[in-house]
Amino acid sequence: MHPLQCVLRMQRCQSWGPLASVSWVLLRTCRAHSGLPSTACSSPERQQEDGVWKDFSSRLATGPTFQHFLRHASVPQEKPSSEVDDPPPYLTVDELSGRQRKVYLETYGCQMNVNDTEIAWSILQKSGYLRTSNLQEADVILLVTCSIREKAEQTIWNRLQQLKVLKSKRLRSRVPLKIGILGCMAERLKEEILNREKMVDILAGPDAYRDLPRLLAVAKSGQQAANVLLSLDETYADVMPVQMSPSATSAFVSIMRGCDNMCSYCIVPFTRGRERSRPVASILEEVRKLSEQGLKEVTLLGQNVNSFRDTSEVQFNNAVSTNLSRGFSSNYKTKQGGLRFAHLLDQVSRIDPEMRIRFTSPHPKDFPDEVLQLIHERDNICKQIHLPAQSGSSRVLEAMRRGYSREAYVELVHHIRESIPGVSLSSDFIAGFCGETEEDHFQTVSLLQEVQYNMGFLFAYSMRQKTRAYHRLKDDIPEEVKLRRLEELITVFREEATKANKAFVGCTQLVLVEGLSKRSATDLCGRNDGNLKVIFPDAEMEDVTNSGLRVRAQPGDYVLVKDFSLHQ
Repeated sequence: MHPLQCVLRMQRCQSWGPLASVSWVLLRTCRAHSGLPSTACSSPERQQEDGVWKDFSSRLATGPTFQHFLRHASVPQEKPSSEVDDPPPYLTVDELSGRQRKVYLETYGCQMNVNDTEIAWSILQKSGYLRTSNLQEADVILLVTCSIREKAEQTIWNRLQQLKVLKSKRLRSRVPLKIGILGCMAERLKEEILNREKMVDILAGPDAYRDLPRLLAVAKSGQQAANVLLSLDETYADVMPVQMSPSATSAFVSIMRGCDNMCSYCIVPFTRGRERSRPVASILEEVRKLSEQGLKEVTLLGQNVNSFRDTSEVQFNNAVSTNLSRGFSSNYKTKQGGLRFAHLLDQVSRIDPEMRIRFTSPHPKDFPDEVLQLIHERDNICKQIHLPAQSGSSRVLEAMRRGYSREAYVELVHHIRESIPGVSLSSDFIAGFCGETEEDHFQTVSLLQEVQYNMGFLFAYSMRQKTRAYHRLKDDIPEEVKLRRLEELITVFREEATKANKAFVGCTQLVLVEGLSKRSATDLCGRNDGNLKVIFPDAEMEDVTNSGLRVRAQPGDYVLVKDFSLHQ
């Protein structure tokens, strides 16, 4: 740059205030590299300008620094739920409006996806969309998807083929049908979905539901739209989920999202991101509202629910380390501070003594004694614990990066049963993980026999891209062997669960009525404290709150049942 150009830039910037400092630096640089002596511009005008710049330089040196602004910066405050986001600069509020277009939502997978569906619908409802249960009249179809196993994804691919026919038959006189993929599959497959299925209009990952109105507005113009960015802080704490069934007696409340465990077989950290927890206050507010609506049961949700850690309150971010279950370790650096799961469970259970509290899905490493003691003491915290084992072989558990041995797991089972008499246990198991031998498989069979779970969730291993197992291990168990081992596990589980559940026969159970049994129009169904489904006759019974009055049980009622059948 010629030095005269620098002078011109300086003169233009003199009226711009702070920008002049940039030109001053440029001017000095130009002088140094122009090859001209510093006296080349030593006219009286130049000397006067130099004096001005020296004065500016001295004032700049004594002015506020970057650290000054950091010290006086305020901590970002959580936005009130009633506050509406400003629209993107290229979309008007009217363009973001749903204009009463009808949305049809389908949910696949775990309880977190059920809760995600309620969150997504809450956001869309506020944007002017209507809900429909009739697929044929829908203007927008959204599938909330799962990626935990290949079979779950194949179900979605098959469903898209069905929807492609529906979309092609849509009359041109009607609003064009828009189809969206939400959740884990959108996050995992991204480009493949958009490239393979041109009829998919929008993709939204688990952390992008707030962006749904914008994505749909873009799709309305005929473009594909996607947001699959993962967040380090999104918990939807200010979004009140809208219950899918107005007559529901129970609800899911998400308390944290993501997972840091990085088990070698698991895709969750890659589809739902890093672990982060909601502020305790927002959770308690949601549970209070559900209680006021008359709901009788709340399940606290999280990928690793009992590793909950609210760090939003500075005064609780002390140096207290995490207490793990005895004999267990974690795959990440020990975290410190924050309000832990025991504190949250205590506060939630105090809101409504008549409301049952459950939680899922926990990790066995995060069951310190204070959590077990609280479950034992509080009548409304259900005496049922999900304790995912995944395998009965210490060698396989190490390959899975679970952080415990078979011996440590069994010791925890004994400790839980001593701490909470009568507790019901459930678990997850994977058949045919990488390198699993017949001896490893038999050890899993023997664990099922030793523990005698009341409920279980058993699956054949399905390798997922991005996981540690995908990169470092070999999926070397033939599919027919996986299925054979799975069938053997299921058979043993059912035999042992039948033995375990016989303990309930002849005992009076407190059952929360859910509605009519699907097996018989003359029976009702509900769940006991151990989360086992109970079927019993729909007959008149005495109302204990009104002596002498006989009534029929309704959904949401608690009923003492003795003559019943259990269903696993």
